[in-house]
Amino acid sequence: MYDKIEYAGSSLIQHGKMNNRIYLMKFSPKDEETIFPLMNKLLSDNSYDKIFCKVPASSADLFFTEGFLLEAYIPQFYEGKEDVLFMSKYFGERASVPYDQMEIIKDNIKIANEKKNKISGDPLPGKFSIRTLKEENAPELTEVYKEVFKTYPFPIHEPEYIIKTMRDNIFYFGVFENGKLAAASSAESDLKSLNAEMTDFATLPEYRGNGLALYLLHEMEKFMIKKGFLNLYTIARAFSAGMNITFAKAGYNFSGTLVNNTDISGRIESMNVWYRLVNK
Repeated sequence: MYDKIEYAGSSLIQHGKMNNRIYLMKFSPKDEETIFPLMNKLLSDNSYDKIFCKVPASSADLFFTEGFLLEAYIPQFYEGKEDVLFMSKYFGERASVPYDQMEIIKDNIKIANEKKNKISGDPLPGKFSIRTLKEENAPELTEVYKEVFKTYPFPIHEPEYIIKTMRDNIFYFGVFENGKLAAASSAESDLKSLNAEMTDFATLPEYRGNGLALYLLHEMEKFMIKKGFLNLYTIARAFSAGMNITFAKAGYNFSGTLVNNTDISGRIESMNVWYRLVNK
């Protein structure tokens, strides 16, 4: 049921009907002559309606020439030096967002930016504790994700997947109350490029209203900065005022909206990009 992840030459692509798109996750300049014919064939064979690409700034002209549009960017993404551009091409009606929905997205960004850098500084309430999660926490973590996310682009509902990613490149964090996992998040790290995506924030309904996502984010930042990461970012649900506010409060910068991009909780949603340069 999940979209496939596979190599196309030296580049990495995700594609499938769940998100009904092609996602060029990592682009290698070695593939500049072959990547566009390959993606166009995948598009034609599967009737996808979006191609979404993460593109190093040095390769951006190739994608502009092919008709891709710039939707968002993150400066100093690769090893604290080169920028990344989020570029897309749409087919059919996927590029359109109803006016009222677009107004909600704009309002959420405005409200979030009004709260930028406004962390209260209050300590985590004493009944809670935060720690990094280990493999034995995988079953409980997947239960939290099942309750919060009806669908998700990756199989985070499966303990085996969580354990595999723990061994590869993802750090998971959890807030506990009396031994029960109340909220969780993850940092998907790129050890070569020294950036990390702060993602998968989920709080059980009975624990919402305690600001646990912001406490998790703060703990994640300390952890990743200590490990030498230079760029922290997120791709947050555009309709979630709370998550956009969380990142703005923590000093992240808004840099664009990915329209109708990702299947979360049973529907394709637009996503907002926020980033923070460490020591900036």
